[in-house]
Amino acid sequence: MASKSAVLPLMRHQARSSTSLPPQSYRRLSVLSRTGRTKDGFSALATRRAGAYPSVLGARSYGHVQARPFSQSLSRNLTDENGNFDPRQLDRESDEVDVCIVGGGPAGLSAAIRLKQLANEAGNEEFRVILLEKAGELGAHILSGNVLQPTALDELLPDWLSEDNPDRFEFATPAKSDKMRFLTKNSSFPIPAPPQMHNHGNYIISLNQLTKWLGERAEEIGVEVYPGFAASELVYKPDGSVKGVATNDLGLDREGKAKDTYERGMEFHARVTLLAEGCHGSLTKQAIKKFDLRRDSQPQTYGLGIKEIWEIQPEKFNSGEIVHSMGYPLPKDTYGGAWMYHFGDNMVSIGLVVGLDYPNPWLSPYGEFQKLKHHPLFKDVLEGGKCISYGARALNEGGFQSIPKCAFPGGALIGDTAGFLNVPKIKGTHTAMKSGMLAAEATFAALQSTDDGTVFLYDYEESLRKSWIWKELHEVRNMRPSFSTALGLYGGIVYSGLEAFVFRGKMPWTLKHHGTDATATGNAADYPKIEYPKPDGKISFDILTSVSRTGTNHEEDQPVHLQVKDWDKHTDIAWPQYKGVENRFCPAGVYEYVEDPSKKHGVRFQINAQKYVSCHPPPSSTLLFANSI
Repeated sequence: MASKSAVLPLMRHQARSSTSLPPQSYRRLSVLSRTGRTKDGFSALATRRAGAYPSVLGARSYGHVQARPFSQSLSRNLTDENGNFDPRQLDRESDEVDVCIVGGGPAGLSAAIRLKQLANEAGNEEFRVILLEKAGELGAHILSGNVLQPTALDELLPDWLSEDNPDRFEFATPAKSDKMRFLTKNSSFPIPAPPQMHNHGNYIISLNQLTKWLGERAEEIGVEVYPGFAASELVYKPDGSVKGVATNDLGLDREGKAKDTYERGMEFHARVTLLAEGCHGSLTKQAIKKFDLRRDSQPQTYGLGIKEIWEIQPEKFNSGEIVHSMGYPLPKDTYGGAWMYHFGDNMVSIGLVVGLDYPNPWLSPYGEFQKLKHHPLFKDVLEGGKCISYGARALNEGGFQSIPKCAFPGGALIGDTAGFLNVPKIKGTHTAMKSGMLAAEATFAALQSTDDGTVFLYDYEESLRKSWIWKELHEVRNMRPSFSTALGLYGGIVYSGLEAFVFRGKMPWTLKHHGTDATATGNAADYPKIEYPKPDGKISFDILTSVSRTGTNHEEDQPVHLQVKDWDKHTDIAWPQYKGVENRFCPAGVYEYVEDPSKKHGVRFQINAQKYVSCHPPPSSTLLFANSI
């Protein structure tokens, strides 16, 4: 394996080239360069970069490496007869690792930690595990406010809460009480909570903080963690198996053309590549399509979760209280529910999940969430408090029926990218972490062979089916689909109650999903238009105010990864039928129709990429994206 030091100069330069990265990224690279192994690979690679590959390091000097800026001579050499220059003609630098993990969430970090535990126990400290995370720092794309079932974490790091551990996690609030309510517009009624929603022994945490803490533990054990580097594509061997990943190019303008600061991405070649991107990840979609991983599973279905973190008045704070609700504000043909968790010091997490198979295209998940906060159950707690952060993310809701094949030649899917969320339990962190640990164990065992051929993780698929993940998801497999049958909302509640308390997943049938969420969307003309109240600026807020609380920061001229093949064709298809559903389903105002008399329908579709908050919702069937979200 190539040494860690071989990759550091390039990674450090790319970190400094990206204005979105925090100082922690630079410090991490500096620490790694001091502690990493030193071999002659660095000198050889440095010489190659400074000579044949001068654009990589730009106009900076690192150690004895003096490099030039993106050179005009190189540009001329790669310009065609029409004057067009595609910087992607440049070869990428590459590095060899044992395992490459894409995604720095709970699944990816658990896999990384478990791999290094196994390697270190075997006396193989040279075993290289690298983790790439697109966010500028670990946890930056993770929403806070989570009820954690500690099953997997107890297995991975048994002393994570121990008073005897100086590095213990210090931000866990023990769950103390559970409430389940059915809401009407102004009232709430207690209803029995299914056993899956009982939280005795669980903890309310900031998942953002837990992710950062796991990252620290990963680095301590020897994992190479690189935040701020997005893996943009899979790299393949001649036989079609996955060879590794390539990181995104830096220094491109809005049109995808090279600026003076251009840096070609880098390739990481690994014997095994684990994808832990979360819901609807871009590399996951590539792998699923290439290897037909959904050939035996039903379509994935999705939900959109919208969340705020509030600091409330101390007299209203009830540490460890967990409240879930169904009903209002959602109409009876729409699946979803809300929550409020009291954790930390006078903090509450409040949110709403809306199933994306809702039929009325006039519905706005963001608008429904703002209405929810004015219900007395929540308003009485929030009044006098302060909203301090906002976020949204898509959720895989398909459950057991929608789990794809998780292993493919050269790698595997782990965590929420594979869809291990337990919807009735409203938990997925524990299953995501466990899947990462199982994949790590199968990976390490497979790599003990001296054979350099393609690795297929047969043991991972088998261990998943023997694990408590499979058992847990199988038991609740019929609960979410029941709401999309002729039973409707109230029948679904009754059937789910029977499944939870009586059947416990032992019935011989498995309900099917209705199809894709997009096919459930009805015509705007067939549904009543929904007018949402104007936000009061105290409890409810407009989208721009909420987006300002996400910490989103995009350069004005950076490339837009949301692309539409034909803007006018998209409008021709979508506007007459859905009347701007894109305006309403996005919780950040990224998609927008604006009045334009010069256009056929009097409107023009546009994408406000600067508002993108990385929630990763699947595209509507009407969105003709070249690169969908």
